[in-house]
Amino acid sequence: MTNLFAPLKFARGPAMKNRFMLAPLTNTQSHADGVLSDEEFHWLTLRAKGGFGLTMTCAAHVQKIGQGFPGQLGIFSDAHLPGLTRLAKAIKAENSLAVVQLHHAGNRSPAELIGEAPVCPSDDPDTGARALTEAEVAQLKADFIAAAVRAEQAGFDGVEIHGAHGYILCQFLSAELNRRTDAYGGSAANRARLILEIIDGIRAATRADFNLGIRLSPERFGLQLTEIVDLARQLLAEGKIDYLDMSLWDCFKEPTEAAFKGRSLMSYFAELPRGNVRLGVAGKIMTGAQARAVLEAGADFAVIGRAAILHHDYPQKVAADPDFTPIALPVTAEHLRQEGLSPAFVTYMSAWPGFVAQPETADA
Repeated sequence: MTNLFAPLKFARGPAMKNRFMLAPLTNTQSHADGVLSDEEFHWLTLRAKGGFGLTMTCAAHVQKIGQGFPGQLGIFSDAHLPGLTRLAKAIKAENSLAVVQLHHAGNRSPAELIGEAPVCPSDDPDTGARALTEAEVAQLKADFIAAAVRAEQAGFDGVEIHGAHGYILCQFLSAELNRRTDAYGGSAANRARLILEIIDGIRAATRADFNLGIRLSPERFGLQLTEIVDLARQLLAEGKIDYLDMSLWDCFKEPTEAAFKGRSLMSYFAELPRGNVRLGVAGKIMTGAQARAVLEAGADFAVIGRAAILHHDYPQKVAADPDFTPIALPVTAEHLRQEGLSPAFVTYMSAWPGFVAQPETADA
């Protein structure tokens, strides 16, 4: 199926009305305590109104110590429930699936932000992170599961586990960062154990039709492509998740490891048997033609990031023009404000090279 506007059914929960998923995007817009802000509510609900079949929050941290950036949405306390409930209701009112991404930054939590040393599977001198004790690993697992239950209580259709981009679950997968000698370190199976136990725990603690996805990335951060492909194969075969969200940085690139070049990185995942589990891919999907191309290459849906920042109604624009191309970069801060970004989010995007025009060149 290569029709971007065909519905997509999942094994559990409602179907997506189309093949466009809003990527979980850092935006620094929420309150310091993790409570949802009006600015973040506006940013997300505007994307739901703009036609996305699934609207995902930014990474929402499951422990206070797991905060990765200022203004991050939280889901580690019942104090977050009123805002989350309001958000889920508004997203679903637009016929978009409402999903929270569950996150813990691990050694990427800034000490000055969390007020203590960050944590990691093993001691990490490069970041000053300390190793988690076995009891803390058990608590981390429990807090991911509790966050999923909280999302369910708030009315969300599901959650996505963030196992990518060098954050804590990805750190467990990395043989470079994870040098544990207990059940969560050593072999690839042991390093994946925490993720698998979190999946089992969420399944046991939430309703039968609660949608569950996981985001993985196959490169950088000490990851080996063969290990991530093997983990993906296992997750797809077991069928405990509803979708696998592969963050590839560029859906059309070849692998960085020389032994795997000659074909696209995406192809290593698209070729895996997936049963009733769906496959989404993220990475430089900007034009309508590129969104179609990832479906033609075997993905079930396209995960849209930067194009969704530039155009809140990206799916509607592609529906009107199948070859739609987003506005050229850099864009003005005013354009981003009109697309629902708060001043804090515009400032964050200004740190991305070439994304936001500087005032002196804004009219160029």
